[in-house]
Amino acid sequence: MSFSTGTDSNHTSEFHRFFAGCNVENLKRPPLPAWPRRMDAPSVNLRKRGNIDADHDEKQCNNYEYKDEGSTRSFILLALIFLSAVVIMSGVYWSFPKLESHEAEKIKLPQNIDDAKGLGQVLSLYKDKYYLTVLCGYFMTYIFLQTFAIPGSIFLSILSGFLFPFPLALFLVCLCSAIGATNCYLLFYLAGRNLVQKYIPEKVAEWAATVGRHRDHLLNYIIFLRITPFLPNWFINITSPVINVPLSPFFFGTFLGVAPPSFVAIQAGTTLHQLMTASDAVSWKSVIILAVLAALSLVPVLFKQKLKKKFE
Repeated sequence: MSFSTGTDSNHTSEFHRFFAGCNVENLKRPPLPAWPRRMDAPSVNLRKRGNIDADHDEKQCNNYEYKDEGSTRSFILLALIFLSAVVIMSGVYWSFPKLESHEAEKIKLPQNIDDAKGLGQVLSLYKDKYYLTVLCGYFMTYIFLQTFAIPGSIFLSILSGFLFPFPLALFLVCLCSAIGATNCYLLFYLAGRNLVQKYIPEKVAEWAATVGRHRDHLLNYIIFLRITPFLPNWFINITSPVINVPLSPFFFGTFLGVAPPSFVAIQAGTTLHQLMTASDAVSWKSVIILAVLAALSLVPVLFKQKLKKKFE
């Protein structure tokens, strides 16, 4: 028994005919309402530029702001470390025995040969009775100058030849130079990388390219640089951590590389009172010796390269 009527059949057939003639893919959704943009949101002209470029610019701006903030933090941290070192050096000074007023005037960081002479005269008077005090004071002062790249270490090298036996003086100068340079390396590795990259980026790029060519024999190359005056020691110290020079060849290369120049300065210190200027410590003979030693430091490198070519 059928309950359908003719009217229902007509409606059903019309319903099927309607949807059979429709293409569902052509049906369009109504547009979404346009939400109002926040007043503080940055506007980007997407017709001229893509979303990727806009995001890149935003990241670049944030990067520059981060670098500026990092540079400020680096300055503050370096200043705090320096002030802490000054406090330690003040303690070294006050640990020295009581001096006469005319002697205390000569206890200062030497900046010329006359300062070195005056300091040598005072320290020589107290060296026998307060040997360890004088030795530790010399050791700490040398490292302080090297750590913060303060001029005057050459005069302390000359002074060591006046105060101590030659073997001890040479070992002291080499050790203090290596420790001080390593402290400077670590200081800029922890707090000064932003400053180096911000203020001398071109020099750092050139130095990085040079080190890259000598990456296989960095120890010999650093020894060569320490002997020769091609690059200032302070520049090597502050840029080496930025271009990822390993600490081990840096330390031992410094220890060995400063020995020949220190040999000349210490030898001159035995006649400290006869020197008029620091340049008097260097003669043509010493220059020739340093040149020969610098050339010898490269001999292992050349020999290694020849062996490599031979076996290849």
